[in-house]
Amino acid sequence: MTYRAPVKDFMFGLKELAGLDQLTQIPAFEEAGLETAAAVLEECARLNENVVAPLNWDGDQKPSFWKAGQVITTPGFKDAFKQFVDGGWQGLQHPPEFGGQGLPKAIGAACIEMLNSANLSFALCPLLTDGAIEALLTAGSDEQKATYIPPMIEGRWTGTMNLTEPQAGSDLAAVRTRAEPQADGTYKIFGTKIFITYGEHDMAENIVHLVLARVVGAPEGVKGISLFIVPKFMVNADGSLGERNDVHCVSIEHKLGIKASPTAVLQYGDHGGAVGTLIGQENRGLEYMFIMMNAARFAVGIQGIAVADRAYQKAVQYARDRVQSRPVDGSLPTAGAIIHHPDVRRMLMTMRSLSEGCRALALVAGAAYDAAHHHPDADTRRVNQAFYEFMVPLVKGYSTEMSLEVTSLGVQVHGGMGFIEETGAAQYYRDAKILTIYEGTTAIQANDLIGRKTARDGGQTAKAIAGQIEVTEAALAAHSSVAAQTYARRLKAARLAFIEVVDFVAGRTKAHPNEVFAGSVNYLMLAGNLMAGWQMGRALLAAEDAINEGDDVPFMTAKIATARFYGDHILTRVPGLRDSVIDGGESVCALALEAF
Repeated sequence: MTYRAPVKDFMFGLKELAGLDQLTQIPAFEEAGLETAAAVLEECARLNENVVAPLNWDGDQKPSFWKAGQVITTPGFKDAFKQFVDGGWQGLQHPPEFGGQGLPKAIGAACIEMLNSANLSFALCPLLTDGAIEALLTAGSDEQKATYIPPMIEGRWTGTMNLTEPQAGSDLAAVRTRAEPQADGTYKIFGTKIFITYGEHDMAENIVHLVLARVVGAPEGVKGISLFIVPKFMVNADGSLGERNDVHCVSIEHKLGIKASPTAVLQYGDHGGAVGTLIGQENRGLEYMFIMMNAARFAVGIQGIAVADRAYQKAVQYARDRVQSRPVDGSLPTAGAIIHHPDVRRMLMTMRSLSEGCRALALVAGAAYDAAHHHPDADTRRVNQAFYEFMVPLVKGYSTEMSLEVTSLGVQVHGGMGFIEETGAAQYYRDAKILTIYEGTTAIQANDLIGRKTARDGGQTAKAIAGQIEVTEAALAAHSSVAAQTYARRLKAARLAFIEVVDFVAGRTKAHPNEVFAGSVNYLMLAGNLMAGWQMGRALLAAEDAINEGDDVPFMTAKIATARFYGDHILTRVPGLRDSVIDGGESVCALALEAF
């Protein structure tokens, strides 16, 4: 199966939903209009279709391996990575003063999706490097920025995020890696970190580890954690590489999926102490690391969309080719391709509408990030920042849970052949499972949505977004097409259910936390469903208007059909989710612990 990047859908989303034209009114993005976006996306598609995607199957069959402290990546990865960085793709969204291209995150989101659709395991290396760059841009000193960011943008060095330890999974208060201050201002780092993506590999000359550790004598808990730069090779004053630092990969994990991505166990300080330099101030490490984590969470949500689209493309190809049974309506005299069967079409439309809805949501969220960080007006920045922060747990949580549904349906479309590894459908299903776990499980995203994003401000941000959705409803209801009017009713029902849940969460979290948090994931799924559905409603309107103008009628007709399906089959899940959140908390906790 050859991957085909959905460039036309990206361009539709950037133009009609993300408002790329409006972003070009911001001085930082004056040159980043639709023409630039089209050129960038076409070039990105070529690289990923022709160079990166063909390595996806090989990575699953011939994964990275560890030998005597070294990690050797899948054959072809090293050359593909060189082509990736030589093309400037690592610096796409990063500042020009450090060698980046300074393009909007909205365009970057489309490029990140293509890379991850082409090869999820390969894409994880640039993903972590992006996060390291963002953390240093925000919290690093001028010297640290100048030393580490340009080589990472060039791809000579890559970055990692070191949080997890054997005894400390998501509970970072339990971090024990210690940092001992030295007379020269550096620190000696001692400890073990696990689950470090691309913590060791052979694709770049140096690896920049960002490491959470506790300075000797620091307070207990999360308030005593600091963040350090610990490079694999020490960096000399002139930027050249010096001696090997005391950080070593002692093993890599054997995993269900993303097998080509080396997940390393890193040992710090077995030979006298790894040399680290402090980022920012002591005991503020978790604050700085969250910058990296939020960047990674958004990117992982895009990974979910990416693997879902790849699974959809493969399922469509199989459904066109696999001949089995005569259609139930008698439209063919003999057995036909299974794409004629209504339930196969239901599965394919579920895959397609979920993928397109989440893609639209990610593009819109990316544009909000761009406005939040670069718009000249302070109020506009503030509103967009609140919107983006509300969307991050949804992009991450809903899109990754969606990817499990879609990749599972991909196996189902293949039938028994989907359960056979040689067809390749199972790889997407296996790869997708990690997405709901790393960079914060779905429950962690849901807890964030309840605590920081809804209860903290009494639901004000959530209701402000609901107000924007109501504007779209009115436009749909006023449209002459039956499809738009029907969608307006579906969207209104979902929005009202959302508001009921927001009121429930805002009103009961403090007094009845178990009751509310028992429904946290269902709240996240409800909100994600609605926000993606809102974008599909906006897409329907744009497509209807485009058809009236005779603009790309086949594409717009397909967009309308996909949106209609989302309204009829996906948005209609929302009232049930509302009931489970508002009424179901007690039953979650009703069974005595000893009865399990």
